[in-house]
This record gives sequence, C-alpha cells and structure tokens, in this order.
Amino acid sequence: MPFTPLDPTARLLLTPRDDEGPARAARLRELGMGDEPVSELDTFARELARVTDAPVAAVNFVDERRQYFAGLYDASVDPARGPVDPDGGFGRVMPRDHGYCVHVVARRSALVLEDVRDFARFAVNAVVDEVGVASYLGAPLIDPVTGMALGTICVVDQQPRAWGQQGLRTIKTMAAQLQQEILGGRDRAAG
Repeated sequence: MPFTPLDPTARLLLTPRDDEGPARAARLRELGMGDEPVSELDTFARELARVTDAPVAAVNFVDERRQYFAGLYDASVDPARGPVDPDGGFGRVMPRDHGYCVHVVARRSALVLEDVRDFARFAVNAVVDEVGVASYLGAPLIDPVTGMALGTICVVDQQPRAWGQQGLRTIKTMAAQLQQEILGGRDRAAG
C-alpha cells in the first residue's frame, strides 16, 4: 500500500477536497441523475420539508464543479406556480464551494448545524450571506452499488433550529428510504 502523507490542513479546508468527484459524476450520468429536475424528487423534497417543518428541502447531487438540486422544495415560492420558480427562489444549481452538502458527501455521514454561526468553518460559507442560511440538516445518499456518496438530502432554514436527535434520526431514515426507492430502482432500470 502506498504511503499517503498526512495533510494537517485538509480538515481546515472550507470546501473539502473531493477525490471521488470524477467517478461520482460518471455514476450520476450512468443513473441519469444530476442534470434535470426529477418530479419524484421534488415530491420527496416537499415531504421532507413537511416532516421537518423546514422552509427549504432538497435532494442534491454533487459533481466535480457544482451541486444540482434534482429535487427541491422552497416554501417562499408561490405554490400556485409549482414547487420551484425557475426565475427565483432557492435555485437548482449551486457552486460546489457553496453550502454544506459537499461536507456531508466528503464525510459520508449526516451533518447537523443548528446555528451555522456557532462553527467558524461553516459560518463563513457563501450561503450564509447570499441566501441567508442559518441552520442546516443533511444526510448522504449512498449509492447501493458503488458505496459512493452521490449527494445528499437536506433541509435549511433562515433561522437557527434545534433539530436535535429526532431531526438527525428523521434525515437519516429518509435518506435510507430514498436510496432504496429512487437510486436502487434507477440502477435496476439502467442495468
């Protein structure tokens, strides 16, 4: 096994290094995910928002350059126009270095930020100033075939939130459900 030197700055990076980015992007293309909205994922995001009582919920896929919200619910958008307004609201695409989902993908575990300002590493993220994110709760979507984290499900709020253990259990349970229902089903259909 080749020696990999310890990089003491790796844990301090505002955006984690992503060695799996190219392989993840290829797998997402294989699954037909990450470039277009998916109505089932919008429905899932709406349910996730309802269950967590969050104003914004998403199913997010991460490639080497960006994040794509294939499922999105934003309560600030006029419900009569559908779950997402293409000219406003939260938006479907975000640079890779914005937000917290890339940390969930890199860690391959859930992340609970009840108040992002409590964590220097997360408080300086662009979504705090540009979108007003004050609270985040997310869990990874693990590909059942490759074992790779393909993206996340997440909820955010513009107010600090006490997500607690119940929020953590909910986000992890719903991520596992989506992995089986959506990712597993798409892989069977592709195979």
